[in-house]
Amino acid sequence: MPVSPASHLRTALNSVFSAQESRLSLPEAHASIAVPEGASRLRRFLAFVGPGYMVSVGYMDPGNWATDLAGGAQFGFTLLSVIMLSNLMAILLQSLAARLGIATGHDLAQACRAYFPRSVNILLWLACEVAIIACDLAEVIGTAIALQLLFGMPLLLGACLSALDAIVLLLLMRLGFRWLEAFVMALLSLIAVCFAFQIAAAAPPVAAIMKGFIPSPVILTNPQMLYVAIGIVGATVMPHNLYLHSALVQTRTYARTSAGRREAIRWATLDSTIALMLALFVNAGILIVAAAAFHTTGHQDVAEIDQAYKLISPLLGLGIASTLFAVALLAAGTNSTVTGTLAGQIVMEGFLHLRMAPWARRLLTRGLAILPVILVTLLWGSKGTGDLLVFSQIVLSMQLPFAVIPLVWFVSDRQKMGEFALSRPVSFLSWGVAGLILILNFKLLYDTVCG
Repeated sequence: MPVSPASHLRTALNSVFSAQESRLSLPEAHASIAVPEGASRLRRFLAFVGPGYMVSVGYMDPGNWATDLAGGAQFGFTLLSVIMLSNLMAILLQSLAARLGIATGHDLAQACRAYFPRSVNILLWLACEVAIIACDLAEVIGTAIALQLLFGMPLLLGACLSALDAIVLLLLMRLGFRWLEAFVMALLSLIAVCFAFQIAAAAPPVAAIMKGFIPSPVILTNPQMLYVAIGIVGATVMPHNLYLHSALVQTRTYARTSAGRREAIRWATLDSTIALMLALFVNAGILIVAAAAFHTTGHQDVAEIDQAYKLISPLLGLGIASTLFAVALLAAGTNSTVTGTLAGQIVMEGFLHLRMAPWARRLLTRGLAILPVILVTLLWGSKGTGDLLVFSQIVLSMQLPFAVIPLVWFVSDRQKMGEFALSRPVSFLSWGVAGLILILNFKLLYDTVCG
């Protein structure tokens, strides 16, 4: 009896990825969180809650703050539509990443290694490492600025101290993966509460906010607005998060059967959708506060975090507003370092089958991010770090196609995904999102080179 091409592909995949622990995604946490059998739907869903919030961290990291602040201060509420569109794209793409991880048992990096030539895998790995370093760059700057605002610590010292977050990650991982998720969710809640108070103090006009969520053609015709808009897309849809999510969903002990995987995909998608709605609230909150406090008061040039910190309390008439702003920034930077480390581990192990201790991986990527921060701070001071923060988000946006296209290609292919492949309408939508990202990036590249 002839063997089908699908069987050949599955056999090849299984031969590449053995059942050994060294080939599992996040082997120290793989299938470590129990899903209660025979429990209520609510209890089973709660067992899946966590990965979505870990992923949502990347959608409200310090890089988002720079682009959202710049967008709100310069253009008012107009770019709220870009934040909403980016968030909807993120919800779709993260659901695809979860589907891939649950349906195949392999994360995105492992799937790329199985199906692509070595040269392509090296290119994809390098692109993802650049994205992780760019994200880490934003975290270093954000953490350093937060420490300076709260404690008067010099930027250089704060940037160097940010490397110590590896200790936090190691301690939480030793306690168990649920403790790590709880830590991340607690800091996310703190960020949300801080911005809820600031929005209440800003009392922005509801009509203007609702109008801002309606896309405007001026975004495409205004080069400065388009530059910030693409930065928002890059800061919102994080390429390394797609690798991260496809691995995190495998920390649950769902039944590795057709029915078990289908239920896991449903709960994981719901988890990430709810979590990313929180990210939408935070990102929109940053822009709304910036628009209400700066755009309408003649401070349209505010584009740096330290400027916003100094002005936000007197402009909002709330003495604690600046402190809440800095506390939320520190929480965002701390959270992002945790998930960035995990993403780096997944990418390195998936593409290269190279294992590195988490503390060594963190110090390596953090060192690569600290060096440009130190150089820019010495040469241009805080103004330079603000520009570097926005530029890091543009770099992230340029890396998006290298993660999005392979992901959509995998989950749309019935030979690779079987019954869990996307339906034709969802596949068309996913390729449409990938195409939109490519168009925006080519536009950005053209304006940068020719403008």
